[in-house]
Amino acid sequence: YLCSLLGEQVPPTGLPTNEVYNRFVKVLDSKPRMLIIVLDEIDALVRKQGSDVLYNLTRMELENAKMSFIGISNDATLKDLLDPRVRSSLSQEEIVFPPYDALQLRDILWKRAEIAFSKGVVDEVIISKCAAYSASVDGDARKALDLLRIAGELAERENANSIREEHLNEAIKKMETDSVLEIVRKLTKHSLLVLYSTILLSKLRDVLTTGNVYSFYCKLCENIGLNPLTQRRVSDLLDELDVLGLIKAEVISKGRYGRTREISLSIKGEILDKICDLTKEVFGI
Repeated sequence: YLCSLLGEQVPPTGLPTNEVYNRFVKVLDSKPRMLIIVLDEIDALVRKQGSDVLYNLTRMELENAKMSFIGISNDATLKDLLDPRVRSSLSQEEIVFPPYDALQLRDILWKRAEIAFSKGVVDEVIISKCAAYSASVDGDARKALDLLRIAGELAERENANSIREEHLNEAIKKMETDSVLEIVRKLTKHSLLVLYSTILLSKLRDVLTTGNVYSFYCKLCENIGLNPLTQRRVSDLLDELDVLGLIKAEVISKGRYGRTREISLSIKGEILDKICDLTKEVFGI
């Protein structure tokens, strides 16, 4: 594609990668010019293709032309993914953009709403509430737009003439449910089984301890033919689930009886059934 932009045609049948690269360098350096390449979501490129593409770009030998590139990423650990050779030759300058605030999100939402919705379908109250909620969570404009879209779809299903607050509230619940499920889908099998054990035990006991969860987890492992982890490792997994906001693991003092850790769920409602269904699907229970 870059070759064609510079006037160098590549046969439809294709060429070896090295030949395409050499042609690109030759046509780029054929006269004085400045080429700036912008790579959006550069972390996805690095994860899929490795650092070779960036290495070739940073080590390009040019006499007449100059070349620079801008990489855009939401991943703060991007540099850790790069080959040391690439990091040494980048000479990069980092520019960090803070999350959008409520006012900025409101402006973005209004511009998109004027295109997406008929006049009168959405008003200032809905836009402001949508912007305020999204800013309080993470300031992600894409998620804010998704939230408004889902609210609009809910209103449409009811044949409503406009988006009301109840539609937006329902959209918020749906997005929160979807985000929790996305986190759960990325859990390892043992972490998922520990969470599943906690959910099932919570239906039987008011107070859970690490020992309770571990015993139940071991029984589930035996039933499905999975080798259980040690109690210390399961305790670590409970800490990780706590950090993810799926459970609460609090150390409680029992006075002269010492201290114990009480486990409880941070998530409630129908999402628990969806997590159970997902777990059963994964393990064939």
